[in-house]
Amino acid sequence: MDDKVRSLIEEPLKKINIKLSKVEYVKEGTMYFLRVVIDKEPYVDVDTCVLATEVINPIIDTLEDEFEEAYVLDVCSQEKGDK
Repeated sequence: MDDKVRSLIEEPLKKINIKLSKVEYVKEGTMYFLRVVIDKEPYVDVDTCVLATEVINPIIDTLEDEFEEAYVLDVCSQEKGDK
């Protein structure tokens, strides 16, 4: 699933100068998360995350039936140690 989501959102994000670093669908506790880690020069701020979310949401809504469980979309920046 991670690769499918990546293939759908990577190019639209690139068009707005946002680099896609990682996509993962994970269960943490009782919740599932579709975590999208992004990067942008010179930095990622809240507005960048909001913009990325606005691009990603309509795209992944087309995959709604492919996710086994309900999930939370988590768009975040990568931490310095994650590079």
